[in-house]
Amino acid sequence: MFIAKELKKKNVCEYLLYMWQIEDTIRAFGCDTDRIQSEYVSRFPEEQRKDEGEWFGYLVDMMRDEQVMEKGHLQMNKGTLSLLSDKHLELLADSNETEYSALYYRALPFIVELRAHGDKSKSEVETCLEALYGVMMLRLQNKEVTKETATALKHISELLATLNSKYLEEKK
Repeated sequence: MFIAKELKKKNVCEYLLYMWQIEDTIRAFGCDTDRIQSEYVSRFPEEQRKDEGEWFGYLVDMMRDEQVMEKGHLQMNKGTLSLLSDKHLELLADSNETEYSALYYRALPFIVELRAHGDKSKSEVETCLEALYGVMMLRLQNKEVTKETATALKHISELLATLNSKYLEEKK
């Protein structure tokens, strides 16, 4: 909860990646609040355990209510992603946003390739975030990230970093 709050203020893309990881963590514990409490939340500093435990309980309840216990994302995360996607489209439509457009066109071949192998109905921003999440999972498993993937990640990360800056700038 504490990490999520800080990330949401500073980097909405990292916030979404973190929340997707939290959703997967909850799934890894079988959406069982007792297991999450005893095996995961118990590792937090003593002063944070109560709040973290309540937060995870709240998320588990939401995942059950929204029927995303096996796959998918919580509505609150979808909503944040939608706002970010809207900002992406707004920036692309703004002729004064030449820097953003240049970053987008550098990342576009990689986005197109990812979408060709994935769900074409997802937004470009979601595709980019899924690429980052996938590489994060590979690294957690100590699996190799190819040079081509690293190059794609570099361009996608630059695009998302700028999108995040513009998004947060507007929110202020």
